[in-house]
Amino acid sequence: MTGTNTENTADNGVNVEALIGAREALTEAPEAAQFKWRTSSKWMNGTHSKTTISSFFGLGEEQSRGKEFSVETDHPEVFAAEDNAPTPVEVVLAGLAGCLAAGVAAVAQHRGVQLRSVEATIEGDMDIQGILGIDEEVRNGFGDIRVQFDIDADASEDDIKAIVAQSQKRSAVFDLVTNPTNVFVNVN
Repeated sequence: MTGTNTENTADNGVNVEALIGAREALTEAPEAAQFKWRTSSKWMNGTHSKTTISSFFGLGEEQSRGKEFSVETDHPEVFAAEDNAPTPVEVVLAGLAGCLAAGVAAVAQHRGVQLRSVEATIEGDMDIQGILGIDEEVRNGFGDIRVQFDIDADASEDDIKAIVAQSQKRSAVFDLVTNPTNVFVNVN
């Protein structure tokens, strides 16, 4: 199966019609496309923190999710920590994997490609001499990140590569980790 089908028989669990409808509506009202995503993190103990997520601003008004999500972060014992949760950088990699995989599902659905399985394995290289203050010349973040997809779908290898490329092109998290972002930090 290749290209965009007028009669989509694929069912990857993505409501493409709703996504296209949202895109059309936001094209007519671009001010509604301005979103503010929020989290609030509270220190628990040591390097352990709990972050909560429950609301955001979008479509011109405050949006409540009706429930609260939480993500905990910590560091492994080799950092003299308690290893209660993944590290913050592992959560960033998880966000990248989730965003890319969701994009693959949406693009495949739109193109009429039935997925059987999608797995994104991500590995990031980091020289921790930077964050430990050992070498000021070493950056604190990732040097390289590698994404490996294993996709089983009713499509050719070229079609699958095109789906992954489109997912990467539209991924907010891919953009966040590959482009500079202004971050302003204030203390109350």
